[in-house]
Amino acid sequence: MMFSIVDLFPRHGVSAKTKLVYLGSADSDLLSWVRSLNLEHVSPAEMMRSEISRRRSVTAATEATLAIMRKWFFARKPDAGFVLTDFPATLLQAKVFDEWLDTRGEMLAGVASSETTSVELVEHYRTLGLHIERSELASS
Repeated sequence: MMFSIVDLFPRHGVSAKTKLVYLGSADSDLLSWVRSLNLEHVSPAEMMRSEISRRRSVTAATEATLAIMRKWFFARKPDAGFVLTDFPATLLQAKVFDEWLDTRGEMLAGVASSETTSVELVEHYRTLGLHIERSELASS
């Protein structure tokens, strides 16, 4: 499936300040779309490769993911756009991420999800009015 930013944000257009989240791992079509937006693509999965190989406990891995993502989030320029994949992966991570955004006075433009994303995570972003429904994603 190819994604079209115009269909997602018809009133806003694309800017270098756009902040998007994709709940789940990005497939090749999504990555092509991300590259076409010329936004930074961030994935804790890429940052955590060495941590995963150490076979940490789930709690330690979650804490490490939050630490790495917090470092990235607060080190970047506030007006820099991004497409974030694989994070947040849990409702707890989503709530922590929401607090980070609030702290910096930033907002997401939208949140899309994979078919395997937990219902509670999708509902969290749907309640916030940020979830982009599959029917809104254009295919070409």
